[in-house]
Amino acid sequence: MSLATVILKPGEADRVLLGHPWIYTNSVLRLTAAANDGDAVQVKDHRQRLLGTGLYNSRSKIIVRMLDHDRVELNKAFFKARIGAALAHRQRWYPQATSFRLVNAESDFLSGLIVDKYEDVLVLQTSSLGMDKRKHLIVDVLQELLEPRAVIERNDMPSRKFDGLPSVNSVLAGEAPASVAVRLNGLQFDADLVEGHKTGLYLDQQANYAAVAEFAKGVEVLDCFSFLGGFALHAARAGARRVLALDQSADAIAAARRNAEINQLSEKIAFETINVFDWLKANTTHGPGERLIPRYGLIVLDPPSFTRNRASVDDALRGYKEIHLRALKLLKPGGILATFCCSHHVDARLFEEVIVSAAADAHKTLKRVAHYGQAPDHPVIPSIPETEYLKGFAYELAG
Repeated sequence: MSLATVILKPGEADRVLLGHPWIYTNSVLRLTAAANDGDAVQVKDHRQRLLGTGLYNSRSKIIVRMLDHDRVELNKAFFKARIGAALAHRQRWYPQATSFRLVNAESDFLSGLIVDKYEDVLVLQTSSLGMDKRKHLIVDVLQELLEPRAVIERNDMPSRKFDGLPSVNSVLAGEAPASVAVRLNGLQFDADLVEGHKTGLYLDQQANYAAVAEFAKGVEVLDCFSFLGGFALHAARAGARRVLALDQSADAIAAARRNAEINQLSEKIAFETINVFDWLKANTTHGPGERLIPRYGLIVLDPPSFTRNRASVDDALRGYKEIHLRALKLLKPGGILATFCCSHHVDARLFEEVIVSAAADAHKTLKRVAHYGQAPDHPVIPSIPETEYLKGFAYELAG
């Protein structure tokens, strides 16, 4: 096996030795031989000590994505072992789940690859050129390990452009169904895996749906940024008196309504297509002499990411503070605020600082009663900060 060698500059090997798989262009001292984009390469430090094997792409800011700390051949056997280990992890730590993220890129030491399992259908995403070139090997492995009804390629995400890859949406194996009845914690969600948002559902919140629902019994619930109704349906099933679910996407609200009907929960949930910021502002604004009477015993804030880069963090923090400030005005004393942030660039400490600031401005005191993270199918590798993006808290509003 002959591989070109990427030599790193002095001091640039430390991150790789600690386990981070990304090597940036400005970290490279030289190549010992020409390498084609998408090729496997071996990586060494400036003293010629082997750091491992990765996939090369000169067109990307991440010039090498490391896949192993040894010199290995990235063949079918490699992918079978690596994907098999990812499956074993889910079977050990998430045995009750029938739909889950099977491969979570860096979290499973397969940078550039995501595979979601929706019952007997798999959805694949390759965000790096090297991984994209090995799709056929990956699909063969997936068919051997799981015998899926279909393997769908949802390579229509914007991140592919950074590796010079086109947008592609296709069926790689089998016949794709029009929709899949996905089971999450015993509830059924009708998912469009071909045309739906991302790969179909937000699987990273699966465990949190059930955990937050524990606060719903006997109270009115406000579910903001509801998407397909994950929190709303779980709250209704858990015994909420009434749930109001808000989302600005008419398609998402229509799908959420269908999910409520499928689970015979329609009578307990009202859905509204509206900009959540506008709704919160309209429902917390009152005239002189008027008094706002809180009505909700549980409020869920689960917005999409407000920032995709560090440059926009300040704007994102203002958005987070705005929704928390207004939500707290609608929460009854003793009620629960369950809130989430899915941006890697806003860590848990900074997120909680925003919540505390909003509470101070609202003249409210919060007691933290729960701390949430990603479901077990989205493992966190501490040496790779990018693998930890979802964080959440539940607070009781002091009376």
